[in-house]
Amino acid sequence: MRRYKPKPFSPFRYFKSAPEVIAAAVLLYIRFPLSLRNVEDLLSERGYDLCHETVRLWWNRLGPIFAAQIRRRRANHMRGCRHWRWHLDEMYVKLNGEMISLWRAVDHEGEILESYITKTRDKAAALAFMKKALKRHGSPERIVTDGLRSYGAAMDELGNRGKREIGRHANNRVENSHLLFRRRERAMLSFRRMKTLQKFASVHANITNHFNLERHLISRENYKERRSAAQAEWKILVA
Repeated sequence: MRRYKPKPFSPFRYFKSAPEVIAAAVLLYIRFPLSLRNVEDLLSERGYDLCHETVRLWWNRLGPIFAAQIRRRRANHMRGCRHWRWHLDEMYVKLNGEMISLWRAVDHEGEILESYITKTRDKAAALAFMKKALKRHGSPERIVTDGLRSYGAAMDELGNRGKREIGRHANNRVENSHLLFRRRERAMLSFRRMKTLQKFASVHANITNHFNLERHLISRENYKERRSAAQAEWKILVA
C-alpha cells in the first residue's frame, strides 16, 4: 500500500504576490523604524504596487511564523552554558493613553530572550514573566535586575534568590536593548491593543536577534561576512 506523503507547508500559498516581495515587506516593516505607508512607498519605487493595509495583513499573518522559525533555530544555542547571565528590566509603553509594562529578558550577548506585557509591575507580573522565560530557555547562572522589589519577591517564590545580582550600571545591556523598540514605537505612533503589542514585541525581538551582528565590536570585513550569512539564512527561513 502506497503511503500518503504530505506536501510541505507554505505560508505563502494563499497570497497572489511573489514570496520574495512578501518576505521583503515583512522584514522592512519589522526590522526598520518604518511605517506601513513607508514600506508601501519603498516597494512602489521598485515597481510593486500594493496598499499599506496589505503590508499590515502580511506582517500580522507571517511575522509570527518567521519569528517562530528563528526562535526554534536558536533555542538551544546558549542552554546549559556555564556563564550564562540574564539581564531583566521593564519599560513603560503607552497603550491608548494608559501606561503598561513591557518586561524584557536579555542575555549577556545581547540576545532578547523574552518579551512580556502586563498592566502592573507587582510580584504576580514579575513571577509570570520569569516563569515563562525559565520554562522556555532554562536556568541561567546569574540574573541581573534593578532594585524593583517585585523581582526579589518572585525569585523568593521560585527559589533562585541567590542568583540575583544588583548593580548601578550592571543592567546597561538590557537598558540599551530598549532603544530599538523605542524607535519602532515612535514610527508606529504607539499601540492600541494588548494583543497586538505582545505579538509585535515578540516578533520584533526575534528578528532583531537574527540581525544582531554587533558591528561596533568587529572589523568591517567580519561585519560584511556576518551580514551576508544572516541574509542568506533569512532567505532559507522564509523560503
